[in-house]
Amino acid sequence: MSDSFSRLHVNGVVHSVPADGQTPLLYALRNDLGLMSARFGCGLGQCGACHVLVDGRPAPSCDTPVWACQDKTITTLEGLLEDPTMQALMHAFEQEQAVQCGYCVNGILIRARTLLQTQPSPSETEILQALDEHLCRCGTHWRFVRAIQHAAHERQQATS
Repeated sequence: MSDSFSRLHVNGVVHSVPADGQTPLLYALRNDLGLMSARFGCGLGQCGACHVLVDGRPAPSCDTPVWACQDKTITTLEGLLEDPTMQALMHAFEQEQAVQCGYCVNGILIRARTLLQTQPSPSETEILQALDEHLCRCGTHWRFVRAIQHAAHERQQATS
């Protein structure tokens, strides 16, 4: 156990975690707070499996040090389960059978939600650009695109 503690505001709760400032945010989330949605993939912030929201923007938690998150709002997938956009995305991902192994999908859902929050009716190109930093070993990228389009359409119908 470290002698250092860091204060993190995660999913609406302030936590004091036994991590020094250089500890990757991913480790604090998983090991200290038990939040397992962000996953270790590459460790270099290049695959997207570890993405969380930091002040509302997607960030790779594997190479973001805890010190960089002090006084910022961190939101993991667990913190978005009641969010209407996230619920529409999860439903659409199920309907489109977009998830194969599921390892990458949490980061992709984080990115997709951010996209739909800023662009309620994204084009295929906009979706592909948003997912550009996310790797899927199973090759289900086109299912992700269809699912995001499905969720966008569902959200449009709900607000009409």
